[in-house]
Order: sequence, then structure tokens, then C-alpha cells
Amino acid sequence: MPDTASLTAPVAAAAESRGWQAELALGYEFAGGRTALLRRRHYGPLRVQKPFYPEGDAVCHTLIVHPPGGIAGGDRLEIGLDAGPGSQVLVTTPGAAKWYKANRRMAGQTVKLSIAQDAIVEWLPQESIVFDGAMVRLATIIELAAGARYLGWDIMVLGRRASGERYTSGSLRQQVSLWSAGVETFCETAELNGNDRLLESPVGLAGHHVTGTLLATGKVCPDDLLESCRAIAPMDGARHAVTRLPGALAARYLGSSPQAARAYFTSVWRELRPWFTGREACLPRIWST
Repeated sequence: MPDTASLTAPVAAAAESRGWQAELALGYEFAGGRTALLRRRHYGPLRVQKPFYPEGDAVCHTLIVHPPGGIAGGDRLEIGLDAGPGSQVLVTTPGAAKWYKANRRMAGQTVKLSIAQDAIVEWLPQESIVFDGAMVRLATIIELAAGARYLGWDIMVLGRRASGERYTSGSLRQQVSLWSAGVETFCETAELNGNDRLLESPVGLAGHHVTGTLLATGKVCPDDLLESCRAIAPMDGARHAVTRLPGALAARYLGSSPQAARAYFTSVWRELRPWFTGREACLPRIWST
């Protein structure tokens, strides 16, 4: 099993007691053809709305809400999700997460998804906007049992270009790790500092400020589906790629439009979902509001 303490320690240490400390723990069980949210515990400003069932009882759609609307220096968010055997869960958010200027204090978020045998979790949050001067530490840990599946994405926006803001100060450290039956199968860490040469370098972000990764794991993507995903292109012509890794499939976006990044990943998700879950794509209603 992963050493969860070592993975989350940088995030836990990042937040100071003066900020918001928020925790959300969700537990899902599948019985009688229905996935039910049976355990729900929260502390501080993290909530879920009532479960939604736009696809019928088997798939539980859940909306995570952070009432303050933004994360300031010193804040720490902890989200834990436990999907029981055979359950199917889709999680999203009502809008972008905003990481505010830090005022020399770290903010952090840890997401831990535990997916039991034959369960499926789709983690589809809207983008995270990192303001100039923000100091952010993010960790996402996905633990899969035998036969479990995960499909999720993250989209990062550095600075608010529409407001004339660039990412010239602050820091962002992001880590994503996949574990299957107690063995780490994928781990990726990115560290970006304001005004770092990597932001402009052709081997880095090449002047772009929106990045994103979609990961699907738990099934081996067939060749024809891989090629279908590779044929999808972002509407803004941004750099993109789809790669079949050992134990996972990864789609990447590097460009300058969070809207285009979302649309691109949604198109790849639409293509993957029937094979991955046995169901056609069903867009969360909140995406249309």
C-alpha cells in the first residue's frame, strides 16, 4: 500500500492554522442495482449537494462544493472518497477552483480516491486557476483494487491572462500517483515557479499557461480506440497528445484556453467512456449552467 503520510505531508505542512481547514470524506456502496452515498462527513467549508442519478440508479453523480469560492494562503483542503465494490461514481465541481495570492503562506489540497474491486470512479473537476503570487501544493492519490477503474482529469491555469495577469511569482507543486493492488504504477510530479525559465522554454510550457492531463486506468485501451482518441484535436489548435502507458492511458493538453482544454478532454472522455464504463457519456448538468 502507498505511504500516504509521506505523500500528503508536504500538503499538510503547507497550510497554517490561520487559514481554512476543511475535510470531506465520502463513502459509496452498491447494492440492489444502486450506488448510494451512505457515508458523508465534513469539517469546514467543503460540502456535497444531494446525489444525482441522471443515468439511473447504478451511477451516482456527486457535486463537491467549496462555499468560500477560492483558496487563500494558509488554507488546506482534504478530500477522501471510498468507492465500495461494484459502485460507479462520477464527481465534478460547479466551477473553477481559484488559488489566491498567498501573502507568503502555502495553501494545499490532498485528494485520496480508494476504489474497490469492480468499482468505477470518474473524477472530472473544472479547472484550477493559480493566481499570480499563489503558493500551492497539490497531491492526488488513486488506489485501485483488482478490477477497479479510474478515469479523471486535471486542468491548471497559471495566471489570469484575460485580466492581464501573468504568473510571475509564487509556486505550484503538483503530484499525481496511481496505485494498483498496493503497487505504484504511475507517479508524476510537476513544480512550476513564477517567472521560471521553464514557463517559456520550448522543453517546458513554451509560453502557454494552460496545461492538463487526463488519465484512464484499469483497462488496457485497444489500438482502434487509441487511434480514435488521437484523432481528436482541441478547438484552438493547441498542443496535445494521447499516449498508452503501462497500465494507463494519458491525454495531454498544452495551450492558452481553459475552455478549449475542457472541451478537448470532454471529447476524449466521450470517446473512452462507452469502452471504459459500458455507458455513453452523460454530461453533468452543472456544466451547462
